Amino acid sequence: MWIAFACGSAFFAGITAILAKCGIRKTDSTVATAIRTIVVLVFAWLMVFAVGSAGGLLLIVAGTLLMVFMH
Repeated sequence: MWIAFACGSAFFAGITAILAKCGIRKTDSTVATAIRTIVVLVFAWLMVFAVGSAGGLLLIVAGTLLMVFMH
């Protein structure tokens, strides 16, 4: 089942990139990337709260957080 999710994720990521390029012809690419990043960030946080994982934020240790930001 996870293979289907991975393939779907790759497909939709590709479609998103293609549609974004078509839709932002008159917009600076840096601004478009920032807007797209904000949208992804909002939906990622919505998923964190929707599945009830917000409590895990307090369990992150400094070393793990550092590794997340380094990659």
